[in-house]
Amino acid sequence: MPRPVKLHLKTYFKGFIKLIRFNNLLILFFSQLFVYFFLIKGIKPFNFSFLLLTLATVCIAAAGYIINDYYDIKIDIINKPGRVVIGRIFKRRTAMIFHFILNGSGIIVGLMMGLRLGVIIAFCSFLLWLYSNQLKRQPLSGNIAISFLTALSIMLVGVFAKERYISVLVYAIFAFFISLIREIVKDMEDVKGDANFGCKTLPIIWGIRKTKSFLFIVGILFIVTLIIGYFWLMRENPFNMYFIGYNLIFVILPFFVFLIYLSKADTVTDFKKLSTFCKVIMLTGVLSMLFV
Repeated sequence: MPRPVKLHLKTYFKGFIKLIRFNNLLILFFSQLFVYFFLIKGIKPFNFSFLLLTLATVCIAAAGYIINDYYDIKIDIINKPGRVVIGRIFKRRTAMIFHFILNGSGIIVGLMMGLRLGVIIAFCSFLLWLYSNQLKRQPLSGNIAISFLTALSIMLVGVFAKERYISVLVYAIFAFFISLIREIVKDMEDVKGDANFGCKTLPIIWGIRKTKSFLFIVGILFIVTLIIGYFWLMRENPFNMYFIGYNLIFVILPFFVFLIYLSKADTVTDFKKLSTFCKVIMLTGVLSMLFV
């Protein structure tokens, strides 16, 4: 296990940004922002209570990334050596302090907004711990847990606003499917390190070929569900050509391109690129709210 070395403050800051996956937190924040302002409320003065919701969500997600790295140090040294922060920049104890502070802050802020939201956010915290401790190493259950939490981060905005639940659900389902596909692709990328430490992810128990076949089935279900969801979103404006055109060009077509590349992928680099591609499709999907 790598040992911490004496480092400058700038290095600690960069290490912390990497530890909490700052870029992913930005995507989470803007996803909730878009749901609230473009799908539910429309452009209105900023709501302080909504800011608290995003703060609680981001804190819990950041804590989840930390606890995940805490449990996966040895695996990450094999799969992603350049991403390892705990043990190199921060001691394990320091990382856990960060985790408890962020986790506690997220739950407290959630409870400030009401018991229902507080309980949901506390449940998210528990599921992230369970994922890192157990589910991540099991076939499919860990993938589903993370995908469910991704969808729940979208649905939280609907619960908060108490409006347009079905429209928000459409995007939550989109987030679930694209996240599930990406999580399985990441398992294919990490198969070497996972196998060395006894993980039982789909690529390990099924092999890459069968896992790809499963992803194609999930992908077809994703497209069918997405199209049904789009028809629902357009029920008030069935001739919204901007919405139709945008999603055809920037969501559905790229996903078919993704499936083509998936059929040919067979190296760690290929799967890493596909994982990034999924993240891009997730972003373009969120941006489609501008045209609803």
